[in-house]
Amino acid sequence: MGKGFYDYDPSEGGSGKRIWPGLAEHYPLKALQPSAHDLKQRILYVQAVEGARAMEEGVLLAPADGDIGSIFGVGFPAYTGGPFCFIDGIGLPQFVAEADRLAEAIILEGLARIAPRIPVIAEEACCAGIVPAVDRCFFLVDPVDGTRECVGRNGEFTVNIAEIQNGVPMRGVVFAPAKDRLFVGDETGAFELAPDLSSGRAIEVREPAADGMVAVGSRSHSDAQTMEYLKQFKVKAFAGAGSSLKFCLVAAGEADIYPRHGRTMEWDTAAGHAVLRAAGGTVTRWDGAPFLYGKPGFENPPFVARGRV
Repeated sequence: MGKGFYDYDPSEGGSGKRIWPGLAEHYPLKALQPSAHDLKQRILYVQAVEGARAMEEGVLLAPADGDIGSIFGVGFPAYTGGPFCFIDGIGLPQFVAEADRLAEAIILEGLARIAPRIPVIAEEACCAGIVPAVDRCFFLVDPVDGTRECVGRNGEFTVNIAEIQNGVPMRGVVFAPAKDRLFVGDETGAFELAPDLSSGRAIEVREPAADGMVAVGSRSHSDAQTMEYLKQFKVKAFAGAGSSLKFCLVAAGEADIYPRHGRTMEWDTAAGHAVLRAAGGTVTRWDGAPFLYGKPGFENPPFVARGRV
């Protein structure tokens, strides 16, 4: 049986409980009756391990299936509703920062292995004041783009990695793990691949339909300027989406235009921009000027991403 708070001995019909050593090592109990805070900390640590194990073994088919009962077994009726119900116990900023930090460390290790001489501008490192000098070529990384979507469990968060050359996003990868959608773009074109890379299809932007365009915009950061901008077009539908998936929806011909007036950073947009560019689309500043990367502070101005508009 799986390991949660305890290791259950199948030979005893699940009645023989003993503390899992790996858990006790990370969050040792200081008393036989741990506090609610101790329990929450231990659950947050173990849910990642047990959730991954359950998915790999086929016990769970999707992350949304994993509430505390299905991952950890019986014995904790007061703590139900899935791992995210514990965020308030440790604070959302701490939860998000830890998830970003761990994901970014994995990505940076991989990039250092395959391209050790190319500097990387990564969100969490920049926030910590680690900002390497960049020149003609560098990477932009956002380990968890769409943290509100991640916490809200709608699946619209992504991992973004882009390679910038002379201010232009030449290659990009956008992975939405909860949606099983993986987009890549480079000089050979844009593609949506199966997450295990077993299959894929070429994607490209589309001509808007005669009865109007489909616009896509931020689900979490809508603003009046964006809606005002869209009034100049014949828009038949507006779809809200999170993270850099919005670029990919335009690239895949599922939407036609994505304007964004609110604040974004270069690591938020570069990977999706690269995919859209490879699919035949464009991204410009609000006034139509080129939208380039490597700007001071890596902060973006308002922009418009388009298909064949």
